[in-house]
Amino acid sequence: MTIRVAIADDQALVRAGFVALLASTEGMSVVGEAADGLDAIDLVRRGRPDVMLMDIRMPRLDGLQATREILADPELCGTRIVVLTTYELDEYVFDALRAGASGFLTKDVEPDDLRNAVRIVAAGHALLAPSVTRRVVDAFAHAISAPKAPERLELLTEREREVLTLVAEGLSNDELAQHLIMSPLTAKTHVSRILTKLGARDRAQLVIIAYETGLVPRQA
Repeated sequence: MTIRVAIADDQALVRAGFVALLASTEGMSVVGEAADGLDAIDLVRRGRPDVMLMDIRMPRLDGLQATREILADPELCGTRIVVLTTYELDEYVFDALRAGASGFLTKDVEPDDLRNAVRIVAAGHALLAPSVTRRVVDAFAHAISAPKAPERLELLTEREREVLTLVAEGLSNDELAQHLIMSPLTAKTHVSRILTKLGARDRAQLVIIAYETGLVPRQA
């Protein structure tokens, strides 16, 4: 199946570069581009892309708020959003992950890495390794003033809490299986159940939840 991609960035040259690269990639098509957050929301509403590459800093409505509005709308949230940023440790990236973005890319991403990122996200996976997500969260942990809704964890069994802690530490399903002495399929099943119970979109968001509920302590 062809992956439908949209790009939102206020710099025409950046948009043109991404459009040219993705439109010429087998198995991908570009369904539109937007120069600000309001147009990005309208584009998702009209074009229903599988993946939206969303710049954070844009006029009229920034990419962070556009991401929140898209992912909060039941009719639009099927689009998976990858945030574009000039530099990796950006406080807005943390907020975008909180809102449900599937990951982020810096604008100087290599062409093959961009193509692979679109494929990964379109397949329903988080673009970021949880360990990278944790580094972003650690950098901006001041945004979490106190554990938020720790009662959410009551939905999980003791084993699922253990799995969530390890996911937040960056372990893959195979590593979970080895650490907890279980099959990879069982590890995958545990992660899937945790995602469902906590209403998380992917593993990257699980890291945010682990921090916000106080399950994983912030690093000093």
